Amino acid sequence: MRKILLIMALSLLTVGAVNAQKKTVKYNQYGVAVESDVLDVEAQDGILVLESPKSGYKFWFDVRAQADGAVFFGAPDYADPIGNGTSIRRARFAVKGQINEKWYGEFDMDLANGLAELKDAIVRYTGIANTDLQVGNFKENFSIQRNTTSRYLQFMERPMVCSALSPSRHLGINAKYAKDWIWFSTGLFSQVVAGMEEWENVADNNKDFGRNSGYSWTTKLVLRPLYKLDNASLHLGAAYSYRTTTTDLATGEWGTYRASARNSTSINRKKYVDTNNLPGYDHNNLWTVELAGHWNGLRYEAAYIGDNVHFKSDAADPATKNFKGWYAQAGFLLFGGRQQYDAKGGKYTKVERGNSKFGDLELCARYENCDLNNGGVFGGASEAYTLGLNWYVNDNVKMVVNYQYNNNDRYANGKGKLNVGKDASGAPTKDYTKIVTPAGKAGVDYHMLAVRFEIDF
Repeated sequence: MRKILLIMALSLLTVGAVNAQKKTVKYNQYGVAVESDVLDVEAQDGILVLESPKSGYKFWFDVRAQADGAVFFGAPDYADPIGNGTSIRRARFAVKGQINEKWYGEFDMDLANGLAELKDAIVRYTGIANTDLQVGNFKENFSIQRNTTSRYLQFMERPMVCSALSPSRHLGINAKYAKDWIWFSTGLFSQVVAGMEEWENVADNNKDFGRNSGYSWTTKLVLRPLYKLDNASLHLGAAYSYRTTTTDLATGEWGTYRASARNSTSINRKKYVDTNNLPGYDHNNLWTVELAGHWNGLRYEAAYIGDNVHFKSDAADPATKNFKGWYAQAGFLLFGGRQQYDAKGGKYTKVERGNSKFGDLELCARYENCDLNNGGVFGGASEAYTLGLNWYVNDNVKMVVNYQYNNNDRYANGKGKLNVGKDASGAPTKDYTKIVTPAGKAGVDYHMLAVRFEIDF
């Protein structure tokens, strides 16, 4: 009898264990059994994070909104009017996930001013020590200023030379190594992937003309001799990029080269410096050298960017054109905060605020220059002086005030669309060869006062 009861008890326990095991099996929407993991939910500095305590899985949202306003004044009487205004500079929504210790994925889009645009779409392999291998749409590792996220820029906009000459996001594949004092990246890229306009251009160039999508190769080396210090950094960088024409250009512009930039905020839509489309383009060699560093609350950065543009032998003007520019800037946290360097990314990141309950203030200054005049091309040259004040209210809220003085030369006429002086009759003229003004005065100089309200969560 005892044996029978024991057997029955064991049978019941076995069935119960099996049923309990069956209850833990979960299925996805396609009816396939899946592994499940219990996640911890946290707000890490105001960012919602779901993370597994055992598997290495981590998932989080990355949301950013920037509201800008700007007024412009002091332009000469012959200049085209500059409209004051407001805009949503960025309305970013990103989903990011570390699937396990070897795989990372990211999707990022911008809805600024109601226009949808793809930013990052990344598949990254992180299974090799100190190395990232990734494919998708992302920023090329060329300029430290371009690669610094807009959350942590010291000014509302990047310098003109970065906008005009340094590459941003492209579809490609890249390898990056970072350890101690050395940081190295190299990648092969193709066309821009952003919005409807770029995709239609790619489709039309492929469908109607059978054109190859084009390519670029970009590589960068950074030396960091102060990598052992927590309160200081020194970043010595150099990068090179070989580039050809890509099919994200309109079909009629394919095979041309153009460099251009706005010189204040995105609210002023005028691009004073602009080479227009230069035909017969073959390839160009971009290069840069950069110096950056920080010590406690002080952060500084400077870079020179050059662009050697080569044309085909049968082009109307086959001579190489050389465009260039540089900038230098610095900022200091006034209430005891500390600047921070992102060793893995090779750029600067979120500041550590001081002890003040008020938050922290960063006082910044910058000089910049962009020159698109060379070899018979008069795209214009411009310089700007900027003062900035950043208020880091808390981990998620930032307020910015920028004052900027812009000085454009007589050739900066927005590819022939903007007035740059007065002719002999005293009338405004767009033609720099007809300018007759007292003491040779020409070009559009003006002042800007702009503000930004930003939240990251």
